[in-house]
Amino acid sequence: MEKAVFYNRDLSWLSFNRRVLMEAAKASVPLLERIKFLSIYSSNLDEFYRVRIPVLMALSEHGSIAGETDHFTLAKAEINEQQQQFGAIIREQILPELERNSIYWIYNQPIPESISAKVAHVFFTEVLAYIYPVCIDNDLTDFFAENNKLYQLVVLEDKTGKERLELISIPSETLPRLYAIKTAEARYIVFLEDILKHNIAYLFPDDVIKGVFNLKITRDAELKIESGNKEDLTEALERQLETRDFGFATRFLCEPGIPLRNLYRVIYALKLHKAEVVEGGTYHNLKDLSSFPLMGAEFSYPKWPASDSLILAENETLFNLILKKDILINVPYQSYDPVLRFFNEAANDIYTKEIYTTLYRVASNSRIVSALMTAARNGKKVVALVELKARFDEANNIKWAKQMKAAGVKIIYSSIDLKVHAKVALVKRQVTAETQYLGLLATGNLNENTARFYTDQILLTAHQPMLKELEALFGFLSKSKKAPSPEDMISFEHLLVAQFNLQQRFLDLIEREILNAKNGLKSGIIIKLNNLEERTLITKLYEASAAGVPVKLIVRGICCLIPGIAGLSDNISVTRIVDRYLEHGRIFLFENNGNQEVYMGSADWMNRNIYSRIEVCFPVYQPGLKQTLVKIINLQLNDNVQESVYLFLQSNKTNPTHL
Repeated sequence: MEKAVFYNRDLSWLSFNRRVLMEAAKASVPLLERIKFLSIYSSNLDEFYRVRIPVLMALSEHGSIAGETDHFTLAKAEINEQQQQFGAIIREQILPELERNSIYWIYNQPIPESISAKVAHVFFTEVLAYIYPVCIDNDLTDFFAENNKLYQLVVLEDKTGKERLELISIPSETLPRLYAIKTAEARYIVFLEDILKHNIAYLFPDDVIKGVFNLKITRDAELKIESGNKEDLTEALERQLETRDFGFATRFLCEPGIPLRNLYRVIYALKLHKAEVVEGGTYHNLKDLSSFPLMGAEFSYPKWPASDSLILAENETLFNLILKKDILINVPYQSYDPVLRFFNEAANDIYTKEIYTTLYRVASNSRIVSALMTAARNGKKVVALVELKARFDEANNIKWAKQMKAAGVKIIYSSIDLKVHAKVALVKRQVTAETQYLGLLATGNLNENTARFYTDQILLTAHQPMLKELEALFGFLSKSKKAPSPEDMISFEHLLVAQFNLQQRFLDLIEREILNAKNGLKSGIIIKLNNLEERTLITKLYEASAAGVPVKLIVRGICCLIPGIAGLSDNISVTRIVDRYLEHGRIFLFENNGNQEVYMGSADWMNRNIYSRIEVCFPVYQPGLKQTLVKIINLQLNDNVQESVYLFLQSNKTNPTHL
């Protein structure tokens, strides 16, 4: 086998952003959805600057490792090219298409005279209440340029010819970023900052306006809680969250045309010396395009109402149905209601004595958490492991943890060094002398909001041996604050659990396919992931390819495996799916000489998932459900219309409990 090679994770991340731009450029995608893809691209790029650019900057400053490329330079070049493409899509495709529908998006052009009075009305009645200019030449001790906040720099000249710089905060977190203004003939879409710019002279009647420029600062988003911190984790995180937006600046994004002397004055005044100065477009924070005010069914994807995942007789409970047969739910193509019902029944079922669950990203108005609190008030033992370190969801998780604790739920937090990323729940019932276990194991978060646009799989099962293993895992999580030591090890036969057996089991499953291929038996591997980075597993996939095992991968985001290299990966193909929903499920198929084994779970194959998280993957045993998953994966591998999974699930509604 050729020597293993690996693609850079950051460049792979950026290539996913480029794939999102491709959707925005597709004429076949409805117009509003194309604008939303531009929003997604902008949001992804902001996250990249907040999370990865600080790392790349540090590596670049300390010098690249001998023989390695400076990936900071490569990343910047890729970002610059993508930004140019972003602007071209708006100018050459989106704006003309809007105009064909008598909708005029005022993008990098003056406000038309026909709507000037209406724009002024918005300024004086809505915007002006939030405007307070700050002179940057004064003492700025009490001023701090916030993370991802929009600002406008106003260059002024007084009657004596003296130049002055004023900074104005754009109130986009309070007011709409985009305003729809109607006339008898057409509809205009106007940026909030353009409304301010159009009326800026009102704020400085005695000065000459020499220029108005839009700015934005992006700051490092990493929370830095030291290992061994004796402070309560919740309090430590809350303290860090208060200062997250005060991290060091990684990017200073400015509108083109700012005179250099003014630019340097801003950098000095706002202490942006270490930030990368990026001359972008006129507008920043275009993730706000997600709320673009464009109405009309013709501009959006056709509605795909979620089909019922199962049909219950009037007097039948979900729990009784699970005891008879496993149930598979494929969201958002199928209704999320069974998940909600699972927790609702547990909260009030007289036989349920104990409920255990992990919570990674909780909905802002979570009905699942409400059911857990109800269960606790009903006298049931409820244990919730809340992951406080779920990036950008920390504050919401802390809020819910406090409310659950007040309701009587026992709250467990993971340790600083070991995230719990598993998506599982366990119900323990006592029916006369029999103890029954019911379980929910998923590929995605227990979050009814994201279930509307993340594709995930949820298994509801009463497989007792597997659920007893899940109970043992919850026992470990309830007492341990660190990775398992030898005396903590659990012998899992059914579950694949990171920190215990997950990596080794996957290596063994791949090895079996290698041996089958070498012995002339049927072999094959199909894996669907969000991200693929971990080198031991990638190397094993290379080994499988060299042995003749056909390997098909669906990797949405980061992929450090390089397919198609002769003697190394010529039997590996990689597919990336970007569509109206975010592909989020993790599914693993192993041919096993015709006796296919299928697993699902929470784990990507990233270093963090394998080495520093608790992840749970699980087998799918029921033949009908395995066939459904195999069919879904094959449809995605061969899909050229981006809706075949929905059509397949709709066609099987006649027997919904099999799905």
